[in-house]
Amino acid sequence: MSLVPKKVFFVSGKGYHKTKLAAFEQALRDAGIEKYNLVSVSSILPPYCIEIQKQDGLKQLRPGQIVYCVLAREESNEYNRVIASSIGVAKPADKGHYGYLSEHHDFGKKPEKVAEIAEDLAAEMLATTLGVPFDPDLNYDEKKEVYKMGGKIVETKSITSHTIVRDEDEWACTIVAAIFII
Repeated sequence: MSLVPKKVFFVSGKGYHKTKLAAFEQALRDAGIEKYNLVSVSSILPPYCIEIQKQDGLKQLRPGQIVYCVLAREESNEYNRVIASSIGVAKPADKGHYGYLSEHHDFGKKPEKVAEIAEDLAAEMLATTLGVPFDPDLNYDEKKEVYKMGGKIVETKSITSHTIVRDEDEWACTIVAAIFII
């Protein structure tokens, strides 16, 4: 039996509650994936794995099903704390080659910065496996140009969720997940 995913879709959510676990549950509900048994896996986007829309992906899953995912999650109960979770995506031009998903979660940073870090991580991991030269000291916009000129990376992007802890007696949680369908 092969467990190589054929499809992937992305979800994001945020939740708030007086307990950490219930805040996570609320974030799962906000993302629409609370009814599945999630198993976190590492960050490879399989060859020929196609991206589909969330609503199409959810229709293919059943409550209680074991679902493999790459999950980025951040939580805090520190009043006024900014938290964010992001997944970066890097897809190769050659659909027969694997790509990368990178999860990044952080606090105290603008969501755009967290998104950029996640996208940069995925692109860098893919670039190094494809032999695309890069300078880690360049900013991400400069690196993107190098990746595009190499012609081996076709798409990079990120999906991000962020929030602020609203009350002193409250947990906040952000999640982003790449949900695989086998």
